[in-house]
Amino acid sequence: MRVAWRYTRLFAYFIAFSFSKSFEFRFDFYARIVMDIVYYSVAIGFFKILLLHTPSLGGWNEPQMMIFVSAYCMVDALNMTLFSNNMWMFPFLVNRGDLDYYLIRPVSSLFFVSLRDFAANSFVNLLITLGLFAWAVLRYPEPISVPKILLFLGLMLNGTLIFYCLNAMANMMVFFTQSSEGFGHMVWTMMKFGERPDRIYTGWLRRLVTLVIPFSLIASFPTRLLIEDFDWRILAHICVVTVCLFSFTLWVWSRALRSYSSASS
Repeated sequence: MRVAWRYTRLFAYFIAFSFSKSFEFRFDFYARIVMDIVYYSVAIGFFKILLLHTPSLGGWNEPQMMIFVSAYCMVDALNMTLFSNNMWMFPFLVNRGDLDYYLIRPVSSLFFVSLRDFAANSFVNLLITLGLFAWAVLRYPEPISVPKILLFLGLMLNGTLIFYCLNAMANMMVFFTQSSEGFGHMVWTMMKFGERPDRIYTGWLRRLVTLVIPFSLIASFPTRLLIEDFDWRILAHICVVTVCLFSFTLWVWSRALRSYSSASS
């Protein structure tokens, strides 16, 4: 309990510092909010235009697709708020030897490196995506129970963890390759798989995006649990893959630190 409280207080300091820093550059703060609003608008418009020409996409109609869009926009906002800035800087910390300053701190180095820079502007966008989700649920033609909504929101946090693990492991490759940027940009490119309903994929590609690089578990599977009949197998699948992926991320981190050449070495 004391350890949890210690990490909670540390994270609260991260948040307070990030808001203070963000308001020193207000134009950048508001510009980033506008940029993400444009991204959400394009995402909504993209599927609305597609559904003008077909009654369903991956088995989902327009109201269902709007819930799915709100899901991956929410995960994107959560990731941008918590992890994105940190993962972008991670290869530079390794290559310049600045990671030393995080390894010597009396807390988990992975926790510190992953969460130290809280994006205040993206937190505002997270509130916008919650509003987008509320709009999609209120216009949905059938009632959705409160327990399903709460489970869905919890799975949005889980989806954020899945994306973080994939992105973190891609960036950890910088320990072994000494590349200037790592491979995080590849994960962002492949995230397009998670921005489509999982049923449009078949065969080996479906197994790839639901097991190996589980982008469909980020938003598509949680949406199925929300708008379709509840299936324990889907929930169990999400939980098992998440535990395995997070455990593998921790293992890669421990192996990567053994390959790290610090600035003092």
